[in-house]
Amino acid sequence: MGKQRGLATACRVVVSGLMLGYLSWRIKDAGLDLPDWTFSTFAWITGAALFTLLGIVLSALRWQAVLHVLGQRSGIRRLLSYYLAGQFVANVLPTTIGGDVLRVSRLSRETGESPTSFASVVLERLTGWLVLPVMTFIGLALNPGLRHLGRATQIAVALAGCTLVMLTLVIVGVASHRVKGELEDLTGWRRFLAAVRIGIDQFREHPGTALNVVAVGFLYQTVLVLAAVMAARAVGIPAAGPTALLAFFPAVLIGQALPISISGLGVREGLFVLFLQPLDVPSEQAIALGLLLYVLNLVVSLLGAPAFAVGNRSRRTIA
Repeated sequence: MGKQRGLATACRVVVSGLMLGYLSWRIKDAGLDLPDWTFSTFAWITGAALFTLLGIVLSALRWQAVLHVLGQRSGIRRLLSYYLAGQFVANVLPTTIGGDVLRVSRLSRETGESPTSFASVVLERLTGWLVLPVMTFIGLALNPGLRHLGRATQIAVALAGCTLVMLTLVIVGVASHRVKGELEDLTGWRRFLAAVRIGIDQFREHPGTALNVVAVGFLYQTVLVLAAVMAARAVGIPAAGPTALLAFFPAVLIGQALPISISGLGVREGLFVLFLQPLDVPSEQAIALGLLLYVLNLVVSLLGAPAFAVGNRSRRTIA
């Protein structure tokens, strides 16, 4: 198992390197013509960083709402600490243990409810896969001009549509078939499907709370879009306005989540080039936008270092 994980990580590193190398080769003769560093640039970047941090806070609130549906209550400060620690692990540390695994582990240690903790993280993530494609379609509806950008529009629609289809298949499949066994005794896909089943049953019993989870999810993704708009202004891309990024940024987030690269490097930048070129955005600026968003996420994730360290120390003390 360890060798397989190592090989998968190595492949993802290679894919990221090849993608970034290809993009660099494409723009090598164009030169990187970015705006001068001014107070305005600093203000846009600061705003983007603050909105990125606000997005993490909203993610913790969404997680809290999911836990409420599952009949488990936990304070927002504690959940935010776990979320920041997870972000630090996922985006900063060179480890094969994902941030979601850390969140499940720490919440389980607090509550003693490992199955519920696992189900809450699965369902919290799953609501994002509902919100992202819907936002792409909303952006295309609000700005008719974005519907006629050729391959850019087609790929955005394809990513959003496939995501909704896959999500629908999972929900319908799980709703129509019982997964045998208790959640704590299952592994892999069976454990994932059992967690989804638990969520479907609870959401049916508490439709109002379920709508609250989805509403917070939309607010979270909207904040990330606004952060992307600010980052675009920082690198001098006024064409990447709110409706354009509302349509295309969720598609970028869907694409970069595919497990084929490290932290979406290369994939994210390539998708920005694809989506923004029809809006007359130079490739080098589209790549700069992707890299800036990556750096902002990395910097904000560093705020999780104290939460990660304190949690580890607590674990050793308990042991």
